[in-house]
This record gives sequence, structure tokens and C-alpha cells, in this order.
Amino acid sequence: MRLFVSGVCGQLGHDVVNDAIARGYEAVGSDIQAVYSGVADGSAVTSAPYVQLDITDRDAVFTVIEEIKPDVIIHCAAWTAVDAAEDEDNKAKVHSINALGTQYIAEAAKSVDAKMLYLSTDYVFDGKGDRPWEPDDKCYAPLNVYGQSKLDGELAVSSLLEKYFIVRIAWVFGLNGKNFIKTMINVGKTHDTVRVVNDQIGTPTYTLDLSRLLVDMVETDKYGYYHATNEGGYISWYDFCVEFYKQYGLDTKVIPVSTEEYGLSKAARPFNSRLDKSKLVEFGFKPLPDWKDAVRRYLMEADL
Repeated sequence: MRLFVSGVCGQLGHDVVNDAIARGYEAVGSDIQAVYSGVADGSAVTSAPYVQLDITDRDAVFTVIEEIKPDVIIHCAAWTAVDAAEDEDNKAKVHSINALGTQYIAEAAKSVDAKMLYLSTDYVFDGKGDRPWEPDDKCYAPLNVYGQSKLDGELAVSSLLEKYFIVRIAWVFGLNGKNFIKTMINVGKTHDTVRVVNDQIGTPTYTLDLSRLLVDMVETDKYGYYHATNEGGYISWYDFCVEFYKQYGLDTKVIPVSTEEYGLSKAARPFNSRLDKSKLVEFGFKPLPDWKDAVRRYLMEADL
């Protein structure tokens, strides 16, 4: 099986390529940079075939995909700077990357009859209530530009293809790139106290665990919508921070505050990011491990 993985310089794409190669599959990574620019950890991805690709260039997308002729496309590339997406100067670019870029990838997948797996987000929902969102729930009124652009990407994939997986994730952390754990540990090293919101509820997702699931999925034809985060129950960002400070050995005091008290963010955040993952087991997929265990393994590997 030959896989084409977009966004390989990011947290998830890096781990997906490594997992695929470990299973003996061919994997070609791509990103917008001229050369691979992720973490130089000596893993398989650092020496895997790499193609520079601007996914907003439809002709370039078709040229690359039709030359490689992958059996599977795992589309990890995205604009993920949620607050910056709200800037007027960025809105068109966000739509071009997350919606149009995804459309072009889907069209190219169709042209070579490849399966496509698209990574989406809890932000496609309106964040209201406290019932966990189910994979087949309808998405209405995302709270911000980023969420709408990812929903538009979902709609492009589902309208163009039959052989697709749409996998929504949340609160992502991995070795390759920036994430909440890295940021807050760096802050905690230089501050006696930190303030973290306690009224946004969800579950973290470790890219190393997620990558295993994604490759499991594309080995099948169990197409459709899925939700995938680590197990261990629903928590707040405050709970998350307290746990990884404890595991890391930081004594920094974590002060719980409401989203309103915290302020700062340009983009509205969902209060309810609970994702129901029961469909994974129903369709024979192995759930991700407990998030506390994921944090433990991440901290052992990360250079923090």
C-alpha cells in the first residue's frame, strides 16, 4: 500500500509517516516547505520521500497525486492558528487552505481512485450543551473562522468521494511542533502561578496514538465519520495542565478560571468539546490509550 501524507512537517503527519513505514508500507510526505523541516529525530520520516506541495494550487495537487498514484491519502495539512484565523487579512487564506485545499486533494484522490482520510476537529460543532458529540451529528454554526473552514473541508470530502474517512480530533499534542503541553511547561518554568480555563471540556489526543489508529483505518473499507481522542474521560484544560505539571515535576500553582475571566482569545472557543468515540469499538477499531498514560509517554520522549 502506498500512502501520501500531507502536512508531514506537523505533529500528526510526522507520526503517520513513521507508523506507515514501520508496517512496511510506502509513504510519501508533503508540506509547503521546500524540504522536510520537522524534528530531526532520526526516525523514518526524516529519510522518507518528500514532495513540496502548496495544496491551494489545484494544478500542483493534481500533478503530484497523479504522479505518485497513492492508494491512500491522509490529509493532515491545515491552517491551525485559531486566533490568527480571525484576522481579516487571514480569513481568505484560511478558507483557501482548509476548504479549497481539501477540495483539491479530494478531487485528486478521486482521479486516481485513492481512499482519503481527512482530519477534522471538534470546532465544527457549536460547543453548546454537555452531551458528547456523536460522529454523525449534524454540524451547525461553528464558533469561529477556523471551525467553519474545517467544516467546509468536511463537506467537500463527503460530497466528492465515496471512499473517505473523516476523523474529528481535539486538543492535539505530539513531539513535532508546538502544543499546549510544551507551551505551558515553558511558562511554568518561569512563573509561580498560571491561569488555565476550567469550563471548556474535552479530551486530549496524542498524535503517536492517533497515527496508529489512522493507519488501522485506511487498511479497511469502513468508511464514514469518526471521533478519536485518547480515553480516560472528559476533563478541562485546567485538569490537563495540573496532571502534566504533576508528571513533569513542576510546583507551579495552576489557578482555575472561567473563559470569561481568562479573556485574551480572539476566537470563540467551544465549551463542549466532548467527542463520543464509541463508534470506533463498534466498527472494530482499537481505542486510544488513557490520556494520562499518553502524557507520561510523551514527557518521556519530548525534549522539554
